[in-house]
Amino acid sequence: MSDTSKAAARIKALLDAGSFVEIGGQVTARSTDFNLNAEKTPSDGVVTGYGTIDGNLIYIYSQDASVLGGSIGEMHAKKISRIYSLAMKTGAPVIGLLDSTGVRLEEAADALDSLGRVLAKMSFASGLIPQITAVFGPCGGALSFIPALSDFTFIESENGKLFVNSPDAISGNTTEACDTSSPSFQMEAGNADFAGTEAEVYAGIRELVTFLPINNEDEGDGGYSEDDLNRSCTGFASYTDPRDQLRVISDNAAFFETKRGYADNMVTGFIRLNGFTVGAVANNKTELCAKGMEKAAKFIGFCDAFNIPVLTLVNATSLHACECGEKLHPKNGAALACAYASATVPKVSVISGKAFGSAYILMGSKAMGADMVYAFETSEIGTMDPKMAAKIISAGEDADTMKKTAEEYKALQNSVLGAARHGLVDTIISDADTRKYVIGAFEMLYTKREERPDKKHVSF
Repeated sequence: MSDTSKAAARIKALLDAGSFVEIGGQVTARSTDFNLNAEKTPSDGVVTGYGTIDGNLIYIYSQDASVLGGSIGEMHAKKISRIYSLAMKTGAPVIGLLDSTGVRLEEAADALDSLGRVLAKMSFASGLIPQITAVFGPCGGALSFIPALSDFTFIESENGKLFVNSPDAISGNTTEACDTSSPSFQMEAGNADFAGTEAEVYAGIRELVTFLPINNEDEGDGGYSEDDLNRSCTGFASYTDPRDQLRVISDNAAFFETKRGYADNMVTGFIRLNGFTVGAVANNKTELCAKGMEKAAKFIGFCDAFNIPVLTLVNATSLHACECGEKLHPKNGAALACAYASATVPKVSVISGKAFGSAYILMGSKAMGADMVYAFETSEIGTMDPKMAAKIISAGEDADTMKKTAEEYKALQNSVLGAARHGLVDTIISDADTRKYVIGAFEMLYTKREERPDKKHVSF
């Protein structure tokens, strides 16, 4: 391994000092077409091996743009596949550092076939070991499927480019008009979790790794926290941003958000409770949008695959009414319902505000398999907002009648006490006790076992 290459430098910057061990350092390109054998191809443009992050075993590959532009040839791809084979055998995460001009033209079908085998390996590894990708340079064409198949994707904000077709190849577009390969565009599209400087990407990956299990059978090292398990969360319900709520209840305010730039009205990420990692889902606005439901569904799927418990904070009144929503709500709403219902990990929901109609059903309700549901005394649970219900029930009546009907509807149909009496809420709590009750619920559910019908996978 050349210590002067960017590929090597990136590995050293990311892993624990002195922990990296290279594999396949003597591999070079095999093809002789177009006089390729005259080119020097050290490591065939990708440095591969293993090391540690915070003491945990990690497999890693880093593309070297100084060797044929970091292009993927037959041996290049085989080295990545080899790393995946070892990672799946030993049960450890894979991190890919991408910086490549794409598939190597001089190797044609052999390069394509080998890249296809990498994508197949990634598919086999999905749900078995965590996969993290960081884009430091160009990542286009078929290579863009690698970040998409990964569980989490980071992009370096200055030089990182992610695309299938370059911006100038899109009819009527130019890079200057709309840079579809830019980190900001890809963040908004939901194709990346985080964008930042090179140093920020390294720090972000290292932080994320501390939240994740090393494989799907890892039960984690939780059960201890310096933070008071019974710490009061007074004012929890008054926070308008669920990110603040999650930091308040998490051990020492630990929170790693995923896909921050995508569907802002749904917040997903990881917190710690009593030292254990917990996946968190919370709607940021009272209306659910289609993209937000898709985002939550995929996140819950990841948590379920890696036995990470799921906490849901609910304050949702409806599904956002728009033309786009009418196209996507049925499909994405069904995906969210399927994700909650299919997940066998411990699931705890806290209704911190309103929970109405379809949004109530979808956001981790009892019907969707929540093991424990808590609600505050001020929470409302029902079909719809009382004022809207009054307009339907008392259509054509005067304002006083409408007001009286709304009050009656709220008392009879939207009462949290009524929901608790029907078994839809397990316990009515004060917001100050949220952390205590949620930690207690997850401790109680630690040994949960739940079977599902024997099948390959959902047909979605």
